[in-house]
Amino acid sequence: MSPKYVYFFGNGSADGRTDMKHLLGGKGANLAEMTNLGIPVPPGFTITTEVCDAYYKNNQQYPEKLAGEITNNLSRLEKLMGAKLGDPENPLLVSVRSGAAASMPGMMDTVLNLGLNPDAVKGIIRKTSNERFAWDAYRRFIAMFGDVAMGVERHEFEEILEKCKKKARVKSDTELAAEHLKCVVDEFKAIYKKRTREPFPDDPKAQLDKAIKAVFASWNNPRAIKYRQLYDIKGLLGTAVNVQAMVFGNMGNHSATGVCFTRNPSTGENKFYGEFLINAQGEDVVAGIRTPEPIENLEKEMPAVYKELVQYKNILENHFKDVQDIEFTIQENRLFMLQTRTGKRTARAAVKIAVDMVKEGLIDKKTAISRIDPGQLDQLLHPMFDPRAKRVVVAVGLPASPGAATGRVVFSAEDAEKFVEKKEKVILVRKETSPEDIGGMHVSQGILTTRGGMTSHAAVVARGMGKCCVAGCGLLNIDYKNQNFKVNGRVVKKGDYISIDGSSGEVMLGQVDTIEPRLSGDFATLMEWANEIRNLKIRTNADTPEDAKRARELGAEGIGLCRTEHMFFGENRIDFVRQMILAAPDVKNLKIKISHLENELAKATNDKAAVLRKELAQAKTELKEPLNLYTSALKKLLPIQRCDFEKIFKVMDGLPVTVRLLDPPLHEFLPQEEASQKDIAKKMKIGLKEVLEKVTALHELNPMLGHRGCRLGITYPEIYDMQVQAIIEAACNMKKKGIVVYPEIMLPIISTEKEFSALKDNVLRIANDVMQKKGIQVEYMVGTMIELPRAALIADKIAKHAEFFSFGTNDLTQMTFGFSRDDVSSFVPYYIEKGILEKDPFQVLDLEGAGQLVEIGIKKGRSTRPDLKVGICGEHGGDPQTIAFCHTIGMNYVSCSPFRVPIARLAAAQATLQQPVSRATV
Repeated sequence: MSPKYVYFFGNGSADGRTDMKHLLGGKGANLAEMTNLGIPVPPGFTITTEVCDAYYKNNQQYPEKLAGEITNNLSRLEKLMGAKLGDPENPLLVSVRSGAAASMPGMMDTVLNLGLNPDAVKGIIRKTSNERFAWDAYRRFIAMFGDVAMGVERHEFEEILEKCKKKARVKSDTELAAEHLKCVVDEFKAIYKKRTREPFPDDPKAQLDKAIKAVFASWNNPRAIKYRQLYDIKGLLGTAVNVQAMVFGNMGNHSATGVCFTRNPSTGENKFYGEFLINAQGEDVVAGIRTPEPIENLEKEMPAVYKELVQYKNILENHFKDVQDIEFTIQENRLFMLQTRTGKRTARAAVKIAVDMVKEGLIDKKTAISRIDPGQLDQLLHPMFDPRAKRVVVAVGLPASPGAATGRVVFSAEDAEKFVEKKEKVILVRKETSPEDIGGMHVSQGILTTRGGMTSHAAVVARGMGKCCVAGCGLLNIDYKNQNFKVNGRVVKKGDYISIDGSSGEVMLGQVDTIEPRLSGDFATLMEWANEIRNLKIRTNADTPEDAKRARELGAEGIGLCRTEHMFFGENRIDFVRQMILAAPDVKNLKIKISHLENELAKATNDKAAVLRKELAQAKTELKEPLNLYTSALKKLLPIQRCDFEKIFKVMDGLPVTVRLLDPPLHEFLPQEEASQKDIAKKMKIGLKEVLEKVTALHELNPMLGHRGCRLGITYPEIYDMQVQAIIEAACNMKKKGIVVYPEIMLPIISTEKEFSALKDNVLRIANDVMQKKGIQVEYMVGTMIELPRAALIADKIAKHAEFFSFGTNDLTQMTFGFSRDDVSSFVPYYIEKGILEKDPFQVLDLEGAGQLVEIGIKKGRSTRPDLKVGICGEHGGDPQTIAFCHTIGMNYVSCSPFRVPIARLAAAQATLQQPVSRATV
């Protein structure tokens, strides 16, 4: 059976239904549904999305059968309307409009008043006795057709119209008389002919053919393509085309056109909301040519029509059980509904509407949960720029951490702290950030970098702090020496104000007013419903008591990642860390030397033994000074770390806290600026040259693959011993005070079974010693971060010893792709644009590659230890698509930055609704 390409609607019945959006597009399906509901809809027909698909696949040629179907349905429309396309006595005019399955407002094209030519204009004048209306409709048609079907720039028509108004000494289009509009039509035709090199077509059938082709062509116009990219709209066949009998809102003061919402789309208030214009067509409302009136004023102008409109808006909201965005036209006091679709709304409105509709009995809790876009919740959790504020955008980077920030430009963490001490708000501007910038990042309103991607250090830390961040803004040229940056010919100096939008990536000059977020009771209600539904636990990534408290307030059920290295940059501790690091290599090398000499001495003859004893004594003497510096630094750090953990355990009373032992390479803690290097040399009482030599010696060509994580714990065991001691002592101290603690000690960058078992033995030894001395037993777990492909592949062996796995998907993605997450901004956007990658794999987990490794790791791990606790703690833990995957493969929890906790809670509930039982348990 050959496919049907055209579906008719009109006179109270339609061939289609609302559940046929994939075929009829949203507009066509809902026009059919409204017709079937008995709502007054101008009749017409819809050409299916399958035709659009075939049109592009067949070198922009229609299926053979289409022309006949269009002719038959046009005849049916003409018969129903009692008018005919091209008939000079009783002409039928139609609109030709787009409509894809997914709403794409304003992205594709529309032609109104099609069918007009000089004879038809005369026929309309005879029929309506309204000469002005006829010429007004004709000039509108020529401009729209010229723009949409033939590519004549719209501004050329607008300039002609403006000149005519000026000449006639009027301000509004509606003040132009018929004689003026006749001249406008003549000039419109002249510019059309000049630009297209052919006269404006008078044959309505030719007009219709060109208009249909133009609407199909608009599916792939730049703005439509961009919109689909921005909103991740995929898998559609194309746009449908709706050919519909025209009704006119520009026939005089008893006619009007408008757009309305069944509820307020900004606040969610259950109040009729919208605008209308007397004596206008729909394009006038959207284009802002005239200032519309609020919808409530229609009750004064046309009370009977307003009452009817309210009745239909109620019918539509109750039928579709969601807020409707409605277009209507009033032709000489007769109401016609031109379109209804699900209304787009702000996050605040979405939450209120969902909760209100449950209370009203219109929808259930599950529907309310599934209706909210988790990503939209960012709007509720971070400051936003006032939409009314003026913006001077000079560059756009990556929207790395949402929010809005305004402050004075500073180029170093030190300056950030100095400015803030003087009560100044700052934006920290860096080429890239490093862990030593943490203090400046903490006090800044926002962070702006020229390098790095969505999971760069700046992005990850900013999200954890709830700070606004724009990363990878390559247009900025930073000059640290002269303390300025240049962008698009402008110079911005230290102390100048800028504003950054972490939700859009925009960088703006000057101060832009912001609006603080407000969380409503409806938000709490929605989150409670999400908790009732979801299976996944939601933890947070938090390194400070403040972050932990904020996350717990937002619903976190534990800490999935506490990065101990971030604690090292706090006040009065970085010097101890640097002392430890600068002494550590000498301690390690001398210990290796001493061990080697002792082995040699055991085998040596008498003559050689004397020499070896002397060398051994010398080595032990040399060891004393660096060992003293090393151990004294660790002793000073121990109570500081213990205090840090005590504060976090107190905040997270009764909830698990996963503490990752030191992970980054040691050189990241050392000062790179000469002034700071001189300062540390003075404090350690060594020469600047020695400090420089040690900094250089610790530098690695590829530190992400180098001496970091568990490798540090094995080569410098005292560091991990100190951290474990601090964790367990803190846990014992808190337990003694009645705080319920569940520490989970996590070993990073494990790639072999022996690495883990050796380090675990040390953890158990230290923990047992502490608990024995304290006389207190604490339940704790030892697990690992699976972030290397090899670890995932041998997870069954690691799970013999590890009690939990936490997948570090940032590093796992780096290692799987061979991408540096700090450098991907230079090519990944191009890959996405060219279709090589669908999305940035550091934002949305690559399920095909890294995701497969995660699933392998879980299956292998649980084959050895069936009760293995599994979570994810990379930045992907806050991404809704990744959360759905984590639910599907049977993870126990996801962990994300504090401000993404509500997003994760909602996404986890939606994942449960989509798949109640995880794949791992089937």
